[in-house]
Amino acid sequence: MGTNWSAQIVDPPAGCAAMIEGVLAGIIAQMSHWEADSAISRFNRTPPGTWMPLPAAMLTVLRAGIAMARLSGGAFDPAIGRLVDHWGFGPAHRPASPTALAAPWTRIETEGDRARRLADVTLDFSGIAKGHAVDAVAAALRGLGVASFLVEIGGELRGDGIKPDIQPWWVDVEAPPGLAVPILRIALCGLSVATSGDYRRFRLEGDRRLSHSIDPRTGTPIAPGVASVTVLHDSAMMADAWATAITVLGPDKGMTLATRHDLAARLVLRTDSGAQEYMTPKLAAMLE
Repeated sequence: MGTNWSAQIVDPPAGCAAMIEGVLAGIIAQMSHWEADSAISRFNRTPPGTWMPLPAAMLTVLRAGIAMARLSGGAFDPAIGRLVDHWGFGPAHRPASPTALAAPWTRIETEGDRARRLADVTLDFSGIAKGHAVDAVAAALRGLGVASFLVEIGGELRGDGIKPDIQPWWVDVEAPPGLAVPILRIALCGLSVATSGDYRRFRLEGDRRLSHSIDPRTGTPIAPGVASVTVLHDSAMMADAWATAITVLGPDKGMTLATRHDLAARLVLRTDSGAQEYMTPKLAAMLE
């Protein structure tokens, strides 16, 4: 996944670290498009129209991604791999037309335990897999009888239970560099949080700063402006996907959609005069 993980565990049983590494290795083997032999890479090489059985976890993430594509009007798309490669953020830099195929997610079909590509589109779970990995590690810890822990993978977090000092797992959301924004401090107790930001991954093309966040509807990186989006959710996977979708949709459409779905979310907009903060009513109520 190109990132690090950490876990703070109260009274951890023996072998916790090895168990977590095993869970993550399994996810990479299924969902990393950087690994040529992963399930997702093999699926992306199947001829269009060919069914391929998929692991249960990968099907869960794929179906969640397709559901998010519907909810967001295509602002989130799990089949965005060709566009990601085109703009230099994937394992292959393909000189292809970035707008050749609209709504790539509609070219993916699932049935039972299998899926198929209906056209030459490729899956890319970068906007959802880290969140799923957090959920998977949390579920594995609960399976070992662990009641209190904080798991973090690449900035996506899940907290359960409380610390030994009877305090919840307090975390401060990372502020975008160079912007003065109020500290967002949240207590994670049976709750997950994910943040998407324009400062994490980007590349320069001449004098242009290209964001790694691609708008699947236009086939291009999003315009400069949205510095970060933070979403709180019961599921880290869904927090991850929602943060991606809201980042692409922007402050007006994105936060309107978040409010409609009763999400706890904050968006920080980068403007010429500094930072402008947007917050959904649910998050504002949580912070009171």
